[in-house]
Formats: sequence, structure tokens, C-alpha cells
Amino acid sequence: MKAQDERSSPIEAIRARLRTDHGKGFWRSLEELADTREFRDFLDHEFPYLADLWSAPIKRRDALKLMAASVALAGLTGCGRQPEEEIIPYVRAPEHLIPGKPLYFATALTHGGFAQGVLVESHMGHPTKVEGNELHPASLGATDVFAQAAILGLYDPDRSQLVTNWGEPSSWEAFLSDLSAKRTELASTNGAGLYFLTETITSPTLGQQLKDLLKAYPQAQWHQYDPVSRDSVRAGGQLALGKMVETIFRFDQAAVIVSLDADFLGSQPGHVRYARDFAQQRRVDKGHAAMNRLYALESTPTLTGAMADHRLPVRAGRIETVARAMARRLGLDVALSEDALPVPGTWLDAVVEDLQRHPGSSLIVAGDHQTPAVHALTHAMNQHLGNFGRTVIHTEPVEIEPRNQWDSLARLLEDMKAGKVDTLIVMGGNPVFDAPADLQLAEALQNVPLRIHWGLYADETARLCHWHLPAAHELESWSDARAYDGTITILQPLIAPIFGGWSAHELVALLMGDANPSGHDIVRAYWQHRYSGPDFEGFWRRALRDGVVPDSSSPHKKVSVRTDLAAALPPPLPIPRQELEIQFRPDPTIWDGRYANNGWLQEMPKPLSKLTWDNPALISPHTAERLGLRNEDMVELSYQGRRLNLPIWIMPGHADDSITLYLGYGRSRAGQVGSGTGVNTYLLRTSSAPWFGSGLTIHQSGLEGGFFGISGHERVALASTQQHHSMQGHDLVRVMTQAAFQAASSGELAEQPRASMYPDYNYEGYAWGMVIDQNACIGCNACVIACQAENNIPIVGKDEVKRGREMHWLRIDRYYAGAPANPQVYFQPVPCMQCERAPCEPVCPVHASVHDSEGINNQVYNRCVGTRTCQSNCPYKVRRFNFFGYTEALATNEGASSIAALRNPDVTVRSRGVMEKCTYCIQRISAARIEAKKENRQIRDGEVVTACQAACPTRAIVFGDINDRHSRVAELKAQPHHYALLAELNTKPRTTYLARLRNPNPELEDG
Repeated sequence: MKAQDERSSPIEAIRARLRTDHGKGFWRSLEELADTREFRDFLDHEFPYLADLWSAPIKRRDALKLMAASVALAGLTGCGRQPEEEIIPYVRAPEHLIPGKPLYFATALTHGGFAQGVLVESHMGHPTKVEGNELHPASLGATDVFAQAAILGLYDPDRSQLVTNWGEPSSWEAFLSDLSAKRTELASTNGAGLYFLTETITSPTLGQQLKDLLKAYPQAQWHQYDPVSRDSVRAGGQLALGKMVETIFRFDQAAVIVSLDADFLGSQPGHVRYARDFAQQRRVDKGHAAMNRLYALESTPTLTGAMADHRLPVRAGRIETVARAMARRLGLDVALSEDALPVPGTWLDAVVEDLQRHPGSSLIVAGDHQTPAVHALTHAMNQHLGNFGRTVIHTEPVEIEPRNQWDSLARLLEDMKAGKVDTLIVMGGNPVFDAPADLQLAEALQNVPLRIHWGLYADETARLCHWHLPAAHELESWSDARAYDGTITILQPLIAPIFGGWSAHELVALLMGDANPSGHDIVRAYWQHRYSGPDFEGFWRRALRDGVVPDSSSPHKKVSVRTDLAAALPPPLPIPRQELEIQFRPDPTIWDGRYANNGWLQEMPKPLSKLTWDNPALISPHTAERLGLRNEDMVELSYQGRRLNLPIWIMPGHADDSITLYLGYGRSRAGQVGSGTGVNTYLLRTSSAPWFGSGLTIHQSGLEGGFFGISGHERVALASTQQHHSMQGHDLVRVMTQAAFQAASSGELAEQPRASMYPDYNYEGYAWGMVIDQNACIGCNACVIACQAENNIPIVGKDEVKRGREMHWLRIDRYYAGAPANPQVYFQPVPCMQCERAPCEPVCPVHASVHDSEGINNQVYNRCVGTRTCQSNCPYKVRRFNFFGYTEALATNEGASSIAALRNPDVTVRSRGVMEKCTYCIQRISAARIEAKKENRQIRDGEVVTACQAACPTRAIVFGDINDRHSRVAELKAQPHHYALLAELNTKPRTTYLARLRNPNPELEDG
């Protein structure tokens, strides 16, 4: 009778609702799914390398290389005796500098030219951590993985450290002497033959400097090229609106969103802010259950598609067919493609009807890589739906001198081949590596008599230039930059150039004849000339303090779609059905290759594939089956007369008959970490099809002939974490619909206490806890890198990752539900659960795993002897064992002098043989406690912000005192969809979750 009552209780009712229709139907990888009868034949022996990971011996040379290079970039120093150095105490300490207390400075970091406002923590003059700036509209206090990893790039010992002339060490004085003679020559010809090649520039000061330089040398030319350019976005706006514009989306005002191959949560400019606004409309509680609805059509799985309520995989080349059909259903007169619609007509009808029910509160977004026609149609549909001025805002372009960058590079190449270019100055970027293969830039570069390269690394482009000049990092430079909405931040340096580099402003000033340029004076003079108020000094200090120039966002423009758009659109091109499609995307971790030498980003698992240190070709399960391919098979890709060998990775949810190649790998001059990692896919990229195209063919590698069906083909073991630390067999991810949540809101759903042989402990003071909202988590990994930077966590290298020995204290598990062709995707961040009845504590023979009076499961590193019994008893698999002497290896590494400044002095640096894990950033709790005691008060709610919580763009992580009933974390733990991971084990974890909610269209529920 008792059992029957428990089954019918409200608790059991909500648990039933929290599970998907599949029950325990979640799976993390295809080999898990292979255990079912339906897929066993197809996926048999999908991952054979897993069996011998632990038995494969590590080579001594590889281990030494790993410790000396990759591990050095983890930001740790040796625990042993430091070298003897004479130190001198301050006679008079610098202003505001208090030993042991960090300072924070507002600045910005740029990605693709667009600024993201940040606060940088500095200990005794050394930057150690990047946080978001709450006052900056593109940040709102959050960051992405690239901003978090920028601190490692600052201290990278592989950065360029000296001026070189044809690869030989030289000096700034020698370069200036050479430059002085060249300037005299250019002055006599008005700059004829002088060419500049830059990346996307949003700096008002640098833009004005280049314009002034072109006035001084009127025959000179300025070209721009970025391998991840937004040419289609600009061209689409020009086609639809008659002018170039910047389009800003208001996801916080949108009830229905349609994504046409757009990853607005993961890669587009403003994605950090967009993620915040999007998640805010998905967040529910007892009094608010309204949610937005997201439809996604995409060619390769993205973070945006993972969050969609309805998603369909569609080849990139056929997105335009869908856009035209959608426009026709909305009532726009546009020509339809002759191709069959690649999505069910009833599905598209339901989407269009949903859009029409929400005029002014709907939104259609197109991917940056899609055709200008798709972007033009998107503008037209948004205007037709009444979204202009509401969910869609238009401003002037953010870029300085916007142009079609692919055309700009092509014109530069034509002039180089024609002998018109006498002096080429490459300011940033690496075009020799990332330019389209058909342009043959390296060969054309040989025709230029004088080639000068300015950059952070002596990379592939620097190797072919006469002069290479080391650049200063953004955290070492004065500058300014604009965000996605035009907001300007003045960048201020946190440290003097470590390796003696110069900023872009100083380089241009040198070209203008300034013998002793100052970046500070150049930027300040620009703003002093632009500012018309009475108190410039007050304006300057406020801009530096806040990290935002007041009232600098771009004003909104009223625009309208041209009436003859239908006639102006290019005719739809037929897509060959029988041919494979190739598409290129920037890598989720190393982007276009500029972050290839960043060990944190290399070892960070890619959000969906969970791969590290590599870039295989992604392919759908159906296409792999049709072609007879298995995971890790080496194949030869042939496209437009070019060939490339690389491994295959089967990706659930990928569009059929399409292959995705990530850019940025295969570098030859990246540094100790990045060189020789992965495959250079730029070798297949052409100017005629920079993002996607048809006509790809595939052959298996390894045998003469190498066609499908021949046994003995070549395979390559890839490092993927998708099977690591599995808690399989348990009810982990919980999912419910919005309707189920509303039905459950009135029930009493508190978790009932369970009997235990251990007595309860009464936490009378603080009781720290955490709640992770899976409905807001987009799986972006910002929290993972933030934790790594905050806690001095090392990287281990590809070989050790394959053995399951990565050191991240926080992981994000990715789960699938449904068929592999188009599964639903769920993310679950898993830090230490801080169990009140922790299984790791009673088994430790030296009492290294202990509980404190505030509920935190602490790890005493000085006691730990490495028995690993705590790891064996942890059901959540969140403890990491330091197998190798990473810190000892760094003590003798040449890069230790620069890397040593990176570590957080508030966190213990661990040596070999120590168990590590999350401690709720206890150093931050201690700092808040000290401040509270000084003021004779309690720690306020929200005063302690963990590193993962601070970085999260969607505010999915909430931390606080659960004894405070009015705290945010206590409120979340009282929500109906709150649950504990593996609660049946009665460990009473302090870290708990809110279930993922879906808001499906009832008309498509069955589909």
C-alpha cells in the first residue's frame, strides 16, 4: 500500500513528466545507440580504439614534448624551488597597488573585429583573468571562450619576440632606417605602389589614421580580407535595402524565431548578448511560464539548432529554396526554385502560420555564410511581418570602410601579379595560410619587392615577408573598437608589451613619419579632437573606468525593402541532387586558425562533436552508411581539381549528402602547440565557393584504388571525450514541455528526505549551493575555460585525452534523444556535486577529501597521496587525477618566465599524483567573507560569483546560500522542475538542476 501511494504522489507525477517519451532513451554517442537491434549492424565496431586506450604505451619523446610545450601553455609553474633571483622591496609602492588584492580594469577584446567589453583582473601588475563587463551591451557581464582564453594568448612564449629580416634577427632601428628611405621614395610618387592589407577594422582611431595616411599618399591602396568575412550579409542588405547596413536582432522581444542556417548563439557578432536575450525568453518559474519558440533549419549541427524546439537538417545550398518557399507562403512575389522543397510542406506551413500569428514579435535570421539572396529575402520577410524597428533594428555599418573583402583580396592579387605592388604591408591576419587556394597568394607574393608583416606570431605569412614586426597584444595596447551595435570601448593596456611589440596605431604613425609614437597619445588625441563637451578629462576617465564611451552606440535607421526586390534577386540556381556538397565553417574552438596555439582552446571539447585537437570531416549517419564509411576512416576528398586526406566523423543531425570541414587546422608555423595539428582545409577552399558548393567526391584512403568496400583501409584515432566519465544507466537529463510545466506548477513537488545510516548535519551558518538551469544552458563551454583560467588547470595533450585523462574540473555532457538522423540535443554541465553525504569522503585513507561547516567538499592537496579511491567512489565522475609532473616540466621550460605570470595566486598549484576537483571557487568565497567581516555583516546574496557563473552568457548557473530563503539559489531549488542528479543514491548533492523545457508547436508535435 505504501509503495502504491508513493507511485501516485505528486513527486512521481512530475518525475514522469520530466522524462521524455523515450524513457531512458538518451544516448551520448553512436556506439551507445549501436547496442540497440536497429542500429547494431550499421554501427558495429564504431569506435575500436576505445578498447586499447589504457593499454597503449606512451612514448617517451611524446611525453617530453607534451610537458615542455602543451603543458607550458596551461599556465602553471613548478612547485619546487624557484631559481635564485635578487628582489628589491618597494621604496614607494605604485598608487592603488595592495599586495594580495587584485585590481580590475575595463577594456575590450575583439573577435572578427567586433569588440566585447571585459574586465581584466590584475595581480601585482600581471593580468590573470578575464571577466565580462556588466556595463557593456555586448557583454552584460558575460564572455565567450575566446575572451576567456585571451589571457593565455597574452603570455604565449611562442609569440613573436623580435624584429626579423628574412627570418634573421634584426632590430626596430634597422627597420626604421629601411623605412625612412622607403618613405622618401613614396613621397615622390604620392604613394604609388604602396598597398595595405588589413583584417576587418572597427577602431575609429585606426580607421582615421589609415584615411590620413591615404591622404598623404593618394596613390596608395587599402585592402581588407578576413577569412570569416560577412560579405554575404553586406551584399544581402545592399540588395534588399539599397545600402549597406548593420542588422541588430532583439531576441528579448521575439516570441517566434526562425533560423535559416544561422548560429546566432555561437558565432555571429553579438552572440554573447544574443544568447543572454534568447535565454531570458526561455526562463520560466512559478509565476511566469511563457517561452519563445525556435525553429531551426541548418546544414551542420550548431548550438542554435541544439536549442531549437523544432529542427530540420537541410543542405546549405538548399536553404535558399526554403527561404523562397517561405517568402511565397508569406505573400511575397518571389520566384521559386525548380528543385523540390527539401522540407515537408506541412512543416513549413505550420512555421509560416506561427510567424503570422506574431506580427512584430517574430524574427527570421539568416546565417552569415548564406547567399546574398537568402539575406535579402530575410529582410523582406521581416519587414512583411512588421518586425522592422521592433525585433529587427538597422544602423550604419560598424566596420570602418565596409566592402566586399573577397573582391578586395582578388583585386590585390591581380595587382600583385601585374607588378603594380611595390610595397605591401600586411597588418594582422595570415593570408598566406587562409586565403582561397585558387588565388595562389604565396606565389603572387613573390612579385612584390618589399613585403612587411606585422602580427602576433612569425606565422606562414611572416615567413614569406622581408620584414616581420612583432605586434602588441590587445591587453598590452591602447586602442578603441566598436561592438556589434556600434558601442565604442577604449582599450587600455593591463601590462607593458611583454615581448616588445608595437600596436597598429604606432605602426601607422611610424609610416607617417612619427619617430617616437605613443599609442596612448594617438588614441587620446583622436578623442580629444572628437569630443565637444566642456570637460574632456572627465569624459576620458569615465570612458576608461566604465569600459564604454557614453552614447556611442549607432543610431537606429529607418529603412525599407525596395519594391522591385523580386526582379532584382538573382534567379534560383538548381542544386545537383546526386553530387555531394562541401561546406566550410570556422572551428568552434580555434576559429579561422588564429587560436591554433592556444592549448586551452585546443583541448576544449567542441560542444557537439566532443572532439579535441583535430578537425575531421563531419558527415551524416545516412550518408556514411550509403558510402560505407565508419568513424575515423581516412578518406580522400576531391573538389575542383584539389585533393585532401583527412578522417571522417559521423555526426548525428548533420544534413545528408553534405560534408562539413572546419577551418583553422593544419598550421605549419603556429607554435609548439598548434603546429602540425589537424588538417589544413583551406587547401580545398576557393574564391568561387568560399562557404559551400557541389561536386565533391570521396574515396577511402590507404589502398591503391581505395574505393569503397575494400578492406584494410586506413584509420586514424581521434581524441573525443563523448564517452568519458559516463554515468550510463541512470536517469540524468530530464526534459518536459511547457504545457507539462504549467500543469505541474500547482503541485507540491519538494524532494522527500530518504533514510540514511549517516546522521544529518545542521548547517547553521552559510550553506553554499548551486543550481544549473538546463533550459538556459546552450553548451558554449565558456564556463569550462573560465574554470580552467581561474583554477590553474593544466592541459594534457591529445594522447592523454584519448586515454580519458583530461583535467577539466567542469565538463558539459551532451546527450541525444531520438533517431540519429535528427535527434534532439541536450546539455548538462557537471561540476563537483558537493554532496552532503559524499561517497568520496569515507574512503580516503588520509582524510584529504573533507567536508566543511558550510557544506563544501574540500580537497586537501597536501594530504592527498593519490590512491584514487575517492575517484572510484564518485558516482558523478567529477574528480581528476594529475598523472604527470606538468608543473615540474614547466620549471625547466624556456617559456616558464612568461607563463609564470599567468597563474592565479589565490589558487594552489598542484603537482603530480594529486586528485583535483571543483571547490565552488572557494577562494572567491573566502575573499567575500573577509570583506563581510571587515564591515561586520553577512555575505550578501550574489556577492560570491563563481568563475563558471560569471562567464555564462545565459546566466544558467546560479550560486548562493541556500539557508537564505530569499536568495536566488533557494528560490530556484523550490521550482517545480528542480531535481538532483542521481538523487536515488541519497548523496544529497548541493549542485542541482532545473529540467530542460521544450515549447513545441502543437501542430508539429507528432512530427
